[in-house]
Amino acid sequence: MAELVFFAVPTESDKTLLVWELSSGPTAEDLHHSLFTVFSQFGLLYSVRVFPNAAVARPGFYAIIKFYSARDAHRAQKACHGKHLFQNSPVKVRLGTRHKAVQHQCLALNSSQCQELANYYFGFNGWSKRIIKISYFSWKQDGQGEEECLSDLSFEEDEFKPPELD
Repeated sequence: MAELVFFAVPTESDKTLLVWELSSGPTAEDLHHSLFTVFSQFGLLYSVRVFPNAAVARPGFYAIIKFYSARDAHRAQKACHGKHLFQNSPVKVRLGTRHKAVQHQCLALNSSQCQELANYYFGFNGWSKRIIKISYFSWKQDGQGEEECLSDLSFEEDEFKPPELD
């Protein structure tokens, strides 16, 4: 079955993995790199965030990993739960859960994230971009402005081939 992947920040719980029982030996940065390496094999990642366990828990870390695709997150969870991956002890991996009553605001991806997503699913030469408008806002207090780019993505019909489904 095909899955529709939106060019938006993934907020759905079925695209989010919770990974815990991560060893306290490596640094958070090392764990981030190891987690990214392992989980990116299953699909394009939106984010990997590593946190220290609470003070009342035993030393170690947990992570929240967000995929753009629910199918990729589900495959990663099934393949990695209870496996040693990159450490001596097995990790626990579960899909996120969220109450149905929670409403999610649809947040747009930035331009580079849109390009990364298009390159991943359509291939580097499978699409083109035409910039419609670039705006520069200088309203931040620290003097740093923020750019906003509105793009029009177009796809070559004869070159577009969706990725193979498992």
